[in-house]
Amino acid sequence: MNKINARQLREGYDDGRELAVLDVREEGVYSRDGHLLRVSNVPLSVLELRVRALLPRPATRIVVCDGGEGLAEAAARKLIAGGYSDVSVLEGGTPAWQEIGGRLYTGVYVPSKAFGEYIQHEDAPREVTASELNDWMKAGKDMVVVDSRPLAEFHRNSIPGAYDCPSAELPYRMPEFLRSPETTVVVNCGGRTRSIIGAQVLINAGFPNPVYALRDGTQGWKLAGFQLNHGRTEAVPLPSQQGLGWSQQAAQRVARRFGIRSIDTARLQQLRADTMRTLYLLDVRNPEEFEHGHVPGAQSAPGGQLVQATDTFIAVRPSTIVLCDNDGIRATMTAAWLVQMGHDEVYVHASDVQTERGASPQILLDGARPCSASVTVAELKALLAEGNAQVVDFATSLQYREGHIPGAWHAIRSRLAAQLPKVPATSLLIFTAAEEALARLAATDAAALTSTPVKVLSGGNATWIAAGAALETGDERMTGAAEDLSYRALDRKENVEQAMREYLSWEVELLNAVSSDPDFGFRRFP
Repeated sequence: MNKINARQLREGYDDGRELAVLDVREEGVYSRDGHLLRVSNVPLSVLELRVRALLPRPATRIVVCDGGEGLAEAAARKLIAGGYSDVSVLEGGTPAWQEIGGRLYTGVYVPSKAFGEYIQHEDAPREVTASELNDWMKAGKDMVVVDSRPLAEFHRNSIPGAYDCPSAELPYRMPEFLRSPETTVVVNCGGRTRSIIGAQVLINAGFPNPVYALRDGTQGWKLAGFQLNHGRTEAVPLPSQQGLGWSQQAAQRVARRFGIRSIDTARLQQLRADTMRTLYLLDVRNPEEFEHGHVPGAQSAPGGQLVQATDTFIAVRPSTIVLCDNDGIRATMTAAWLVQMGHDEVYVHASDVQTERGASPQILLDGARPCSASVTVAELKALLAEGNAQVVDFATSLQYREGHIPGAWHAIRSRLAAQLPKVPATSLLIFTAAEEALARLAATDAAALTSTPVKVLSGGNATWIAAGAALETGDERMTGAAEDLSYRALDRKENVEQAMREYLSWEVELLNAVSSDPDFGFRRFP
């Protein structure tokens, strides 16, 4: 196994060749203990499930790191066995990086979060505070509040009266939705980034209405003492074909300003045939449109989330990025953000040839060995009624808390050796997860750790829920600390307001932290 030191990694960042740096710690540890700036977090638990989409070219130069725990070596072995030919481990992990003067960052999605603060600093979209917005509501001001997060996040909590419209969709959907250019638009998210990006994308597009970002989003609303809605699903509808005229002109203006290049199918095929460069082919429309039909081989990457969490979609830099949609509007708006973030080769491909249907297929890393032994929901119910099985759930700790099979224990796959002995003895273990493939991989791991037979719930937790079977909530029967996630403030069980204030301060201070980093690469366009 090849190893490199921190100074060699520093040189690798600067030499202009393709490089992907993966931190394989669990997200909660990665966020809490600090990580590099230009890195993608791919926990060892889910490595085989995520890495093929994140690293599509087997010859990519890859450096794997951790906090010095030894996880990187295990991950590197899997990558090499899976066909990646240029894999190295960072000796000493993140502490070694810090020793040579490299900076570590806490939190997740750091480049994207810092970029939001950069746009607020440079473009200064107007902001409205929660108290001011509440006063506007009481006064009956002509306005609309739009939440720029995905619908699932909007459903969890939202500003009263708001509509959901993810930020890449705003210049696409809002022109037909609003009948008057006098109506004020307030864009919010959970914190700051997507509020800022959502407001500025309308401004960049030349939207005629007054546009504001809600300062600090739903967290700011909560901290001001106002109530949030829960369970809402109201969304700005997709526009009609006749309602796209303004949006198409806006996309052309944005493309000129930011130098966004469009390519046809022939050029796309040339890029796909180039084995010397990494290509990301990303469809930026909402997931429902993607599943209805998309360019063959494209991955679903809704534009708002691509900007919000760029490092979870794009790990290799420099690389070639092609953004797809059906008419070029949302792809152009998203491409403009990526070039400002420092990605050099970004193209738009608009095509009606969308012959592939369904969600993006989950392609496991070569060499992954998922367990094939299964039980159905009916069989599991019978086993539990007889007391002949114990369920172990590998969903995220938050998913587990919000609903799991009654009596199930929670475990983290990368910690299975330490956590499995805490599960009560039984004649049969049943593994499950939100993703069936994760449970199957964990079951294979368990075979080397226990003599107890292990089977997997076919279809995972989704089939249990679809069958209308009972669920239990809460976080009892955890085999270890909930370090698999970096918990959002509103998902914490205690000190919620303090956590919100700390998080918002962290976001505001990020720009100062990253602006002096050698890997800072945000750009301005006239």
